[in-house]
Amino acid sequence: MYVSFDPWSPAFVADPYPAYTALRAAGRAHFFEPTRQWLVPHYSDVSGLLRDRRLGRTYLHRFTHEEFGLTPPPDAHEPFHTLNGQGLLDLEAPDHTRIRRLVSKAFTPRTVERLVPTVERLAAELVDAFVASGGGDLLAAVAEPLPVAVIAEMLGVPEADRALLRPWSSAICGMFELNPSQETAREAVRASVDFSAYLRGLIAERRTNPGTDLISALIAAHDEGERLSEQEMISTCVLLLNAGHEATVNTTVNGWWTLFRHPDQLAALRKDHGLLPTAVEELLRYDTPLQMFERWVLDDIEIGGTVIPRGSEVALLFGSANRDPERFAEPDTLDLSRSDNPHITFGAGMHYCLGAPLARVELAASFGELLRKAPGVRLVSEPQWHPGYVIRGLKELNVEL
Repeated sequence: MYVSFDPWSPAFVADPYPAYTALRAAGRAHFFEPTRQWLVPHYSDVSGLLRDRRLGRTYLHRFTHEEFGLTPPPDAHEPFHTLNGQGLLDLEAPDHTRIRRLVSKAFTPRTVERLVPTVERLAAELVDAFVASGGGDLLAAVAEPLPVAVIAEMLGVPEADRALLRPWSSAICGMFELNPSQETAREAVRASVDFSAYLRGLIAERRTNPGTDLISALIAAHDEGERLSEQEMISTCVLLLNAGHEATVNTTVNGWWTLFRHPDQLAALRKDHGLLPTAVEELLRYDTPLQMFERWVLDDIEIGGTVIPRGSEVALLFGSANRDPERFAEPDTLDLSRSDNPHITFGAGMHYCLGAPLARVELAASFGELLRKAPGVRLVSEPQWHPGYVIRGLKELNVEL
């Protein structure tokens, strides 16, 4: 019945939305045997479950692997799980509450506000160079380097070392795809070891010579005598890089690909740059960069009359929720002036994306610069999609001016 949901099919990855329509019509929860997950496609359910404390990103704060009916990961994967397991994204209360409170002391709205001129300068420099070269791959030239440079500046990573960051991040993020291969796991472990060692050195240097960067602020952050451990700082920095650029990169290139396929909307945006704030939100909704977000069921839940028992995993389909006609008027229509747009691209509840304000600044800066300086930018060739479904993006986007 759900053959159309096939996250390993290139055709599905290129356009999963018809399959989502079928899933929503067929019910509220569907067991998907290949990944042993319950697919949840409706906006109201996804939004509600993101806030439901009966679900968790981890279960280890309450159960052992064995108590939860699962096999522990191989010992060889330990560096990845240590790194990933101490980050905000994969922790639950009370650790999540403590770490988010401490990180928030360093990553304040004022911190983001102070970054705005830096983001705008970096975007302008990248777009100027892109225009001077007459176009090319928008992903490699603008979309990718901007958020990586911003996070690197935030963390105080020296410019000479910044080329290391994206490959490490890419290797680690491979583990977030469905049923990753052994080779993917090996690459993620290697990257976890190398990235952790690099950050350990950077943290040691900042302890001796603190600066105005985020690592120095994380070292200094404390609350009633509590501080971040070194591992928590390392995991936080890696999460800020991974979460802080993957979504922005893919929203940029997926967004331009969407605009090229909707020339009337692109023309409206070119005519009125004041549409940019709502346009960014609509592009985030229309083609969601993170298609699926997984949660463990810590206590039995019921969805639409289906009991999902403790020990199960649910797959919250963000891409489907953001196209749900029960919440969005004409959801398959791109409307850059859409004002009622409570998309869940940045999540919800206690795991709501800490970097959402920064992502919005980066997207507004790069789209704005390109609209101003490359008003006639046009597609050269139809792009191909990366095979990954969970973090979904294009391999490249070749354009000319």
